[in-house]
Amino acid sequence: MYFLIQSNIYSDPDHNRIYDVLDELNYPYETIEVLKETKHLKLNTNRQDIFVYGSVRLARLALQYTDWKPNSFYGNNHLFEIYSKHYKDHVLNYEFQVMKLTDNIDWTTNTQLFIKPFRDAKVFTGQVFNKHTWSDYVYEALASKRSENLNENTLIQISKPQDIRKEARLWIVGEQIIDAGYYKFNENSAFELNVPPEGIQFAKQMISLFNIADAFVMDIGLTHNGWKIVEINCINSSGFYPNTNIKAIFKALFTYFTINKTYI
Repeated sequence: MYFLIQSNIYSDPDHNRIYDVLDELNYPYETIEVLKETKHLKLNTNRQDIFVYGSVRLARLALQYTDWKPNSFYGNNHLFEIYSKHYKDHVLNYEFQVMKLTDNIDWTTNTQLFIKPFRDAKVFTGQVFNKHTWSDYVYEALASKRSENLNENTLIQISKPQDIRKEARLWIVGEQIIDAGYYKFNENSAFELNVPPEGIQFAKQMISLFNIADAFVMDIGLTHNGWKIVEINCINSSGFYPNTNIKAIFKALFTYFTINKTYI
C-alpha cells in the first residue's frame, strides 16, 4: 500500500513524526501540499492502492479518485446523525437540538450550553458557551469568513454541558483497537498513563454494536455516568498526540489493507 501524506500540517506538532515511522518501516509514500485553492491531487505514482493522511481538505479531495483504495473514509458513518442512532445514549450528547448558526437560542433554561457543528466536526471546535461568548463567536466567525463551510446556514448541535473527567483517543483498524492514549484530564482527575480495562472494554462493546469503517478513530470520556463516546473521527484527518503510537497504527493500516482482498 502507498501512503499519501500532506506535508503542510502545522497545527499538529506531532505530525512530522510520521516520516521517521514510514522510513523505519520502509513503507512507500510521498508528500503533497494541500492549499485552500487546491482542487485536484497530483501524484508521482500510478498506483491505486493509496491511503491518504492529512487535513480534512485532503480527505475530502481524495474522494473524487474512486479508483484509489482504501483512499479516504471521510463522511458516511462518521456523521453524528448516523452513528448516534446506533450508539444511542452511549454517546455523550445523545439528547440534543439542531439549529442554524444564526438562529436565536433560548438561554433562559440553561445559562451555559455545549455547542458543536452538527455535520462537519472540523468547522469549529465544540465547547461550552454562554449567551455572550456565543454571540461574540458567531459575529467574529462570520465577519472573518474563517471557513467556507461556516456561514449563517451551518447546522449546529446544542446540548447540556456534561462533566468529563478524562478523555482518550482510540485508533481502530479492522475492528481492533491498535492504540489508546489520554489527551485530556480535568483538574480534579489524577493522571494515569494507560486507559483502564473498563474504558477499553467499553470501546470494544461500541465497535461490536456498530463498526464505523474499516479504520476510524473513537474519542471516549469518563463521566459520572460511566464511559461515553465523545466523538467519532475520520482516521485520515485525525491528529496525533505525544503519546500516540504512530508506528503501531501505520503497521496495522499497512497490514490490514494489504491483506484485505477487497482493497486490492
